[in-house]
Amino acid sequence: MPLDLHTGEVAARVAALNARYKHHGATAVLEHALKDADLGRVALVSSFGAESVVLLHLVSVIAPETPVLFIDTRMLFAETLEYQRQLADSLPLCDIRTIRAPMPKVSFEDPDGTLHQFNTDACCAVRKVDPLEHALRTFDGWITGRKRYQGSTRQAVDFFESEGDRRIKVNPLAHWGREDLEEYIVENRLPRHPLVAKGYPSIGCAPCTTAVKPGEDPRAGRWRNTEKTECGIHFIDGRAVRTPQESAA
Repeated sequence: MPLDLHTGEVAARVAALNARYKHHGATAVLEHALKDADLGRVALVSSFGAESVVLLHLVSVIAPETPVLFIDTRMLFAETLEYQRQLADSLPLCDIRTIRAPMPKVSFEDPDGTLHQFNTDACCAVRKVDPLEHALRTFDGWITGRKRYQGSTRQAVDFFESEGDRRIKVNPLAHWGREDLEEYIVENRLPRHPLVAKGYPSIGCAPCTTAVKPGEDPRAGRWRNTEKTECGIHFIDGRAVRTPQESAA
């Protein structure tokens, strides 16, 4: 059962965790934090995207019993679905769960599959945000692959963030750069998402993701030519979750 969280309690735990693991690396954060009473019961949420294999492999080595939540929006690239199956078969993870929105709700909200063309936020909400929120109800926190180098909206990401007064978000790779990820993948001989070689450093749903040109922001291909930068799972009450550094800026 999740911890009984009260107003201000999550923020206090986040502050304590960030202070406790301030000088730790990604592996140590996972090794110790997953057993820390201040964190509680957590799941890894993975898109099985361009860089997901690093965190999935780390968790498979450190705590393979950790639940892994994969959100299938039913609009993912075929390559992503195949990659997910490949990693599920090859990594010793014990509890991979595929999360999908109920079809009756999808059919009601997006009967002809065109919602993404005129309201991307609504499409993300029904296909991704709401199903994840429902899946996370029994957890006190969740592990993400967010990293500071991924763009201007993530430059102040820390190891731990508060998600309102509901949950704690864990970002063990927050301080890793692209070169760290590349080195880890090579050293551990991990398979890559097939779209990475085609210019996709960040991979979401097929209709809303394009390739990225050299020198562009790694997330430039997500919802291109719009102001949208996040799907919404890193938002609280419609607003981007901000770290203390961002809030003070």
